[in-house]
Amino acid sequence: MAPSKVNSAGDASVSCSQPENGFLNSLSLLSSEKAVQELLQQSPVQSTDDHLIEFSDAMRTVAKALRRAAEGKASAQAEAAEWKRKYELERARNLLLEHKEQSHRENNGDDERTENLASRSNEQSEQCCGSNGICSHEVLRDGDRDSASKVVPNKCARKASFKLSWCCKGDQSDQHKHDIVSFERGNITTAERSSKQISLKWESQPQTVIILTKPNSTSVRILCAEMVRWLREQKKLDIYVEPRVRAELLTESSYYNFVHTWKGETEIMLLHTKVDLVVTLGGDGTVLWAASMFKGPVPPVVPFSLGSLGFMTPFHSERYQEYLDSILKGPISITLRHRLQCHVIREAAKNEYETEGPILVLNEVTIDRGISSYLTNLECYCDNSFVTCVQGDGLILSTTSGSTAYSLAAGGSMVHPQVPGILFTPICPHSLSFRPLILPEHVTLRVQVPFNSRSHAWASFDGKDRKRLAAGDALVCSMAPWPVPTACQVDSTSDFLNSIHDGLHWNLRKTQSFDGPRDA
Repeated sequence: MAPSKVNSAGDASVSCSQPENGFLNSLSLLSSEKAVQELLQQSPVQSTDDHLIEFSDAMRTVAKALRRAAEGKASAQAEAAEWKRKYELERARNLLLEHKEQSHRENNGDDERTENLASRSNEQSEQCCGSNGICSHEVLRDGDRDSASKVVPNKCARKASFKLSWCCKGDQSDQHKHDIVSFERGNITTAERSSKQISLKWESQPQTVIILTKPNSTSVRILCAEMVRWLREQKKLDIYVEPRVRAELLTESSYYNFVHTWKGETEIMLLHTKVDLVVTLGGDGTVLWAASMFKGPVPPVVPFSLGSLGFMTPFHSERYQEYLDSILKGPISITLRHRLQCHVIREAAKNEYETEGPILVLNEVTIDRGISSYLTNLECYCDNSFVTCVQGDGLILSTTSGSTAYSLAAGGSMVHPQVPGILFTPICPHSLSFRPLILPEHVTLRVQVPFNSRSHAWASFDGKDRKRLAAGDALVCSMAPWPVPTACQVDSTSDFLNSIHDGLHWNLRKTQSFDGPRDA
C-alpha cells in the first residue's frame, strides 16, 4: 500500500498510485472519502437550495462507494495472500518429500537389515488387523522414519500392541459396516450402522504406564504414591511420572527410585513410543494437560475423577484397583475424542516455516477482543467459501468434547463426543439472528482479522498459549488426525449422559403432581 504524500504546507495530498489487482489503493480511497466528508462539513447545505441538496446526496453516495471499494481491496488482498500461502506450502511440502526420498535412497543399503525386520513386523500386524478393526501400529505411529533413528534406547519393555474394533450390543462379529449407503434400482437406502461402540483389545500385555496428576493437592499426592506402589508390586509395570511428581515421591521415600521421568521437550515428543497407558488423577483440566503433552498419537487414557466437574473423568478413585485391573486385562470400551489442529498465519508470512503451529486443542480455540473496548471484526471462511463476519465479543471453534465447556456457556449445543464435527459458536454477537453452527469434520476453517478492523484480536488454545492476531493475520483450523482415546466406565453414550446429569443437573425438575386436572 502506497503511503500518502505530505506537501510543504503540511496538508495530506493523496497520491494516485497504479491500480493493484483491479482496485485502487485502499489508503487512497479512505483518504478520498475523508476529503469528501470534510468538504460536506465545510459547505453547509441550506434546505431551500435543491441543487445543493442533490450535490450533497451525490457526494455522500461517492463516499459510500469509496468505502466499499476500500473494503473490496482489503478482501482481495487477503484472498491473494491466502492463495500465495497455499502455493508456498505446497512447494515446501514437495521439496521436503524430494529431500526425504533422496536421503532414503542414500541410506537404503545401511537400512536393509532394518527393513527386513520391519517387513516381518508388518506381516504380523497385517495378520492381526484384518478388516474388522484398527491395530495400534496404525494409530500410534509417527510416519517419520528420520525421527525413529533418533529415539533414545529405552530401558523399559517393548510397547504393547492392541486392536480397535467396532461392535454393538448383542453382535458377536465385531464387524464395522463401511457401506452405510446403497444405490439399487434408482433408490437410495441407508444401511444399519453397526459402529455403535469402539472396543480396545490388548494383543500383548501393557508394560509401561504414565501417571499425570493435578498439582498442589494433598489427596492426589497420597493416591499417586499408593497407585505407583500397587502397579509396581502387583502388576510389575514400568512407571513414568512428571519430574515434579518424582521429586515428591523421592522426598517421601527412596523406595520410589524405580520411577522414570523425562528431561526436556525432546523426550516428551517420544513418550508415545514408550507408554502403553496414560492414567490421569484430577479433573478435566488434567486430561487437557495430558492431551497437550502428546503432539501426535496419544496412548489410551484412563481418567480418574479428582476435580470439580468431570465430563471426561468417569472413573472414581476409590475403586482404582478394580478399574485398572479390568482395563489392563481388556477389552475396554473407549471414546475417540477428536482434536483440532490450528495454525496461526501472519500477514507477512511467506512460507510454511513462518507459520506458528501446529497447535492441538482438545476443547476449543477462542478468538476474542481481549482488553479492547471495540467489537471484534472477524472474517470467517469454510473451505474458501465466505461464512460470515463476526461482530461481537468473539468466536469459539470447539470440538464435540468441548461442547460442554466454553461453547455451552456461550449458547452452543451439547454434542456427543463421538460425533465428528466442529462447533462454530459466537460469543455475545451483536445480532439477533446469529445462531451457533455445527460443521462437518472434513472442513477447514479460516478466521481472519480484516485490514479495516478497529482493533487486534486474541486467540487462546484450550485456555492457554494466548496469541495476538493483528490486521491481516489468520487462524486456520481443521480436524487433527490424532484423537485422544479415553477409556469408558460403561460405554461412550452412558458416560456422556451421566456426565451431563451429574455435572450440570441437566433437565432436573420437580415432577408434576399426578392429582391435578386430567383429560376426559
